[in-house]
Amino acid sequence: MFLKLAGRQVLVVGAGNVGEGKIAGILDTGARIRVVAREATSAVHDWARAGQIELELRSFSAQDLDGAFLAVVATASPDLNEFVYREAQLRGVLCNVVDVPEFCDFFYPAVVRRGDLQIAISTSGQSPSLAQKLRQQLEQQFGPRYADWVTELGETRRLVQASDLAPERKRELLHSLASREALEAALAETPARVAIKGASA
Repeated sequence: MFLKLAGRQVLVVGAGNVGEGKIAGILDTGARIRVVAREATSAVHDWARAGQIELELRSFSAQDLDGAFLAVVATASPDLNEFVYREAQLRGVLCNVVDVPEFCDFFYPAVVRRGDLQIAISTSGQSPSLAQKLRQQLEQQFGPRYADWVTELGETRRLVQASDLAPERKRELLHSLASREALEAALAETPARVAIKGASA
C-alpha cells in the first residue's frame, strides 16, 4: 500500500540516528512533519531551521498524537516505544515502532525509485537486511532509463484514454505498450536519441 501523505500530519518520536533516517524518508512526501524528542541530530536541527519540520525538544506526551495521521517511533526506550504505540491504537493513529514488528501497523519497505516507478520490498519487519540486498539487486535490473519510459507510458496512456477507440481496444493497446518487447525497444532507443540530440546540437 502506497499512502499519499501530502498535507497530512506525521508525528516522529525520537530524533537520533534512526529517527533521522525515518524523517529523511518522509521529507519528500509533502507531509507536515512534527518531531518530538529530548535530543536531535544536527541534520534534524538543520531541517527544523529550514522550516522543513517542526521540532520540539521535550519528552513525549500522549496528546502529541492528537491530529496525527500516522506516527513513527524511534527511541532507545522499549517502554516509551510501547507506550506511544498503545496510545496511537487508542486514537486510531497508524503507528510504526522501528524494528519492533509486533508494534507496527505498517512496515517500511526498501524502495527502488525510478521516477514514477516505485518497487517496494518488504519482509514484514523480519529481515530489513534482506530487503536492502534485494533492493540493490533490483536497482541494477531496473536502471535509470526506466524513469523516462514510465513517463512516456503515462503520456501515451492519457492520449489513448482520450481517444475514440473502443474500451476493449484501449485495453489491448495499453497492455501491448507495457509489454516486454515494447520495454526493450524503448530502452534500446534511448541511447540513440541522446546521440542524435548531441549531434544536432
